[in-house]
Amino acid sequence: MISPLAYVDPSAKIGENTEIGPFCYIDRNVVIGDNNILMPHVSVMYGSRIGNGNTIHPGAVIGGIPQDLKFVGEESTAEIGDNNRIRENVTINRGTASKGKTVVGSNNLLMESMHVAHDCVVGNRCIIGNSSKLGGEVVVDDHATISAGVLIHQFCHIGGYVMIQGGSGVSQDIPPFVMTGRTPPTYMGINLIRLRRESFTPETIEAIHNAYRTLYGNGMNVSQALSALRESPAAEVPEVKYIIDFISSSERGIIRDR
Repeated sequence: MISPLAYVDPSAKIGENTEIGPFCYIDRNVVIGDNNILMPHVSVMYGSRIGNGNTIHPGAVIGGIPQDLKFVGEESTAEIGDNNRIRENVTINRGTASKGKTVVGSNNLLMESMHVAHDCVVGNRCIIGNSSKLGGEVVVDDHATISAGVLIHQFCHIGGYVMIQGGSGVSQDIPPFVMTGRTPPTYMGINLIRLRRESFTPETIEAIHNAYRTLYGNGMNVSQALSALRESPAAEVPEVKYIIDFISSSERGIIRDR
């Protein structure tokens, strides 16, 4: 199932039922699992680790050398999970000495020409739109939706179940369950449609909504709002605890209300 027009390094490890199309390039020190489809002109570079059941479209480059001037050739990896759809011309760089690996989880849709920089961590079931770019060491939690043309500054943290409007420039952390847009992005409410679609209960949705009313609607600063949330009965709700922990650990600060 490997095209005679593809190059596969003899040391590369290829699983069962994996298709490698014409003009693909598979480097040394590469592991590719079972039931993957690599369409023509896919490049899988040194240090790549690809799981099972992925479909990678033409022109994608997995494991390219980091675009980081501090990189001096150290050993690192780019690790891809299972059942991802990686569309045309997506680029996923491998890690640097900072973390040693770039990670993309499972069941994600990475649309055409988007970029995952060195040492990023992308969770599971995320959608990242056409031409969006993740700077180095960005973390994207599970179930996030990043629309087309979004630019995310290095070291930012994107919470789970967020929706980021297309064309946004993100330079601060975006807490979970919210919708955000504009540049700089601002809080535009909770991502209600997604939460209902994912079968969050009305009680959980109301607890999330109340947490953001405390954070953005009461005229308190972030520290005061966090104290109020920690002291509220809703602090025992797992989703609210996630919000509290996310904001407490933010290093770049979170987006503010419009």
